[in-house]
Amino acid sequence: MRISDISIKNPVMAWMIMAFLMVFGGICFSRLGISQFPDVDFPSVNVSISLTGASPEVIETNVVEPVEDVLTTLEGIKGLSSSSRSGVGNISVEFNLDRSIDAALQEVQTKVSQAQRRLPKDADAPIITKSNPDDQPIIWLAVTTDSGDRRELMKYTQEYLKDQFTSVSGVGDIQLGGFTDPILRVQVIPEKLRRYNITVLDVIATIQSEHNELPGGQVDDNKNVFNVRVKGEAKTLEEFRSIIVSKRAGQTVADPSQRVRLSDVADIQLALSDDKRFSRFNEKLAVGIGIKKQRGTNAVAVARAVKDRMEEIRKNIQPGYHLDVNFDTTQFIERSIEELNKHLLMAVLLTAFVCWMFLGSFTATLNVLLSIPTSILGSFIALYFLGFTLNTFTLLGLTLAIGIVVDDAIMVLENIFRYNEKGKNQIESAIIGAREITFAAIAATAAVIAIFLPVAFMQGIIGKFFLQFGITISFAVFLSLIESLTITPMRCASFVQHSHRTTKIGKGFDVFFDKLTAGYRKTLVWTVNHKWKVFIGSIVVMLLCFVLAKYIPKEFTPPQESGLLMTRINLPTGTAFTVTNEVTKKVERYLLEDPNVLQIFSSIGGFSGSGADTNTAMMFVSLKPKAERTMSQEDFVKKTRDELKKVVKGRVSMQDPTARSFGGGGRGFPVEFVIKGPEWEELSAQADKMMEDMKASGLMTDIDSNLLQGLPEIQIVPDRDRATATGVSVNNVASTINAMIGGVRAGQYADGGKRYDIRVDLQKTDDQIKDLEKLSIANSKGNLLPLSKIVQFNKTKTLQQINRDNRLRSISIYANLEKGKTSEQALAFVREKAKDLKQRYFIEEFGTSKSQKESFSGLVSALVLGLLVAYMILAAQFNSFIDPVTILMALPYSVAGAFIGLFVTGQSLNIYSMIGVLLLMGIVKKNSILLVEFANVVRDRKGGDLSPEDAMIEAGPTRLRPILMTSFATVAGAIPTAIARGEGAELTRSMAVTIIFGVLFSTLLTLYVIPAIYVMFEKFKTRSKNQQEVKKAFTSAGNEGLD
Repeated sequence: MRISDISIKNPVMAWMIMAFLMVFGGICFSRLGISQFPDVDFPSVNVSISLTGASPEVIETNVVEPVEDVLTTLEGIKGLSSSSRSGVGNISVEFNLDRSIDAALQEVQTKVSQAQRRLPKDADAPIITKSNPDDQPIIWLAVTTDSGDRRELMKYTQEYLKDQFTSVSGVGDIQLGGFTDPILRVQVIPEKLRRYNITVLDVIATIQSEHNELPGGQVDDNKNVFNVRVKGEAKTLEEFRSIIVSKRAGQTVADPSQRVRLSDVADIQLALSDDKRFSRFNEKLAVGIGIKKQRGTNAVAVARAVKDRMEEIRKNIQPGYHLDVNFDTTQFIERSIEELNKHLLMAVLLTAFVCWMFLGSFTATLNVLLSIPTSILGSFIALYFLGFTLNTFTLLGLTLAIGIVVDDAIMVLENIFRYNEKGKNQIESAIIGAREITFAAIAATAAVIAIFLPVAFMQGIIGKFFLQFGITISFAVFLSLIESLTITPMRCASFVQHSHRTTKIGKGFDVFFDKLTAGYRKTLVWTVNHKWKVFIGSIVVMLLCFVLAKYIPKEFTPPQESGLLMTRINLPTGTAFTVTNEVTKKVERYLLEDPNVLQIFSSIGGFSGSGADTNTAMMFVSLKPKAERTMSQEDFVKKTRDELKKVVKGRVSMQDPTARSFGGGGRGFPVEFVIKGPEWEELSAQADKMMEDMKASGLMTDIDSNLLQGLPEIQIVPDRDRATATGVSVNNVASTINAMIGGVRAGQYADGGKRYDIRVDLQKTDDQIKDLEKLSIANSKGNLLPLSKIVQFNKTKTLQQINRDNRLRSISIYANLEKGKTSEQALAFVREKAKDLKQRYFIEEFGTSKSQKESFSGLVSALVLGLLVAYMILAAQFNSFIDPVTILMALPYSVAGAFIGLFVTGQSLNIYSMIGVLLLMGIVKKNSILLVEFANVVRDRKGGDLSPEDAMIEAGPTRLRPILMTSFATVAGAIPTAIARGEGAELTRSMAVTIIFGVLFSTLLTLYVIPAIYVMFEKFKTRSKNQQEVKKAFTSAGNEGLD
């Protein structure tokens, strides 16, 4: 008994299976999270260690190298990179994807603790954190103020507004952009220090000793126990200013008449820790609030909840403050998903039209369409329990699956209809038709799943992303098989009726199809009698199509219209903050005057984190929706880039921040690579030459690097002989200079229930270099000596940052593409130029460039493995070594058709069109299976006496309708995606084009080439003879041996 018999006998059970899949699928759908890409855990750990005042060279040798020494002994490390900047070193450890991030974090903590004994004593405790490049804010809010008071803006944002969003459902971490900490700043005045014979170290020591609060323990009076606390901290700013400096030149002041207060030698104000970091939103003073979602949550729902909370806050916000949406990445996600939903609906309608045209029955069409919600909604059950989200990959899989999931239903329904047309009643037709097609349906579905399962198990980060795509399609196709073998026959037996057409269109189509079938039969007779001519001719045509691949542009992912742009401005190293600020203002005014621009958030001197550069600025540009713009995003970028280069005397780059490198690191540029070598000067020269060649190539633009050199530096060299003779220690010299320039944290100050750092540094003047030379320092006898008498001041240039990759000094280079150029062309140029690098200097691709190489090779490997698995499955099902070869011969023709489509439509060969090729591998085998399987059935019915030519002449016309129906249904499902012009359509259009042309071209050739190959391979078969012998043997054996 076949599974279809059970459902026909028990229709209520079949209806309940259908209801279960739809109801619980709908419930799971409502609970799925929404995001642009799948949530992927990157096992990466970051170690940050600060050593205030240390140069990049000192950070590299004394901080970074000792930590790298111990981290290299860890198992499962994929990469080790570091950066050394003034005062801070960062080491990033990337582990293999199969490592647990929590276990990796613990191992890193253990190793770093071992290295701490080798670190400088003044180094801060290492900060070790898990790092995930995907955990970026999904929405940025902008807080602006009319007052212009930066400190109050920072306080209000950090202490009130930030906390208002922590309780929003789904919100994870909250990040502040363009933010700098409020502090109590003590700026010493050199002239007054000299007047009162006081050193900066005296000021620091006074604050530490006189502004202090310590626990005193506990006392009791035999009845009660009391805590004792010494409250020595100043309560008000005036009280703090009045603190008396207790020592001068390191000596205690005993004469009360000689008392000097802090306010006598320093300017003391509530201020900000960094006055060289500034942010604006649409030209108004601002700070950003970045909202990160919790993993697995619905990004769109979280962003909506955040915006709802924002509206509530606006009602009670402090006067003079404003809260707006700055940068919302979920709008692109939302619009993309809306587009995919439209494609889903259009695909269903077009598929329905195809079914109606071929079957001429509304009930039959309804039967086919009912297989779509059953399979698609049922797939949501798997997505939910596997922890997947609704993202670009899962929704794309479901959209493309529509044309596939109806194939099984069409195959079963058409075969049932064929028996109905022969005069069988609908129940008998359902029983016989479903039984006969079961084998072909199972074989076709198994072949599709065989292609996609290897995709799901691809290695690397690409495999992690496409895991959800492969499993989604595989599960949807599996459910479609179950549905077609159980629910579809039951529905055919229950209510599907074959009726003659009554409309002119229907009658005309029937006449046309009858003529088409008759014509196909005639041409098929010629084909099987001239099999070698057909086969050789098809090979020639296929090879000519493959030649087109050379002329198809190749890239990792197509450029997309997200409406979001990140602009980086890099002025010459050493440019003052005020100059960078003025240049950024000009750029802001230019952009805001453009009718395509909605709003801008700018940050000068750094957006987040530490280590701001006064010569850099970053701008987040939000464009108007695509329908409201006068030009495409790509054209806008090119026009704006050319104009900005006239205003900015430095480097300007613009890129889409939503562009993905799929975990390869980097900044998301289409061209990203690193140059490595032993000597820094030569490495820098090689990098400069490479960038010049890239610029001159005409292939790339926005060429940038992480090389930060040429920063003017004043090197203070102590004269040890003079220092020893005058009783001044080198440590006192270093401590004094560090306090004056870098600033020293001397304690904390309480204000409004919050505690802020107290920082002591040199008062800002027009010429701080001369002020530095006038500083005084105390010797061992308490006398003050001019610093200039003890040290030498040398002006030079030094590095701002030293980067290392796997323990080699390195320079990373990034580039965008000129319009009309592809990453393949650009990377080929870079690889050719890399051959000219000096010995021991070489390049390694990373980021998008590395992902492109890995993904293409990974997909080719998956394709080969998929074909091998498909062959094994088909061989087992057909019990033949030859039939699977015949079936798989259709695959090269589908690839050839795909190349034709990409070439004709001007699409590129990218990660999405490659997935389309894989999809073709599963789809087009179905047509071959229908032909080969039915030809075998016909021959078996005739006792093996029928020739292969006659078998194919009977099988071809009989299977013509289901072959064309399944092919056109697949094409219909892909047409909405191919012609889409909305948000996100750029990514998937090439995949749809690949499927449409591949299916059409392959179907045309399959109808003739597969019969020819089937006949050609007949001499290699022993199938019929062996099967007849096996049947006779089993008949003869009967039940003998079973008792």
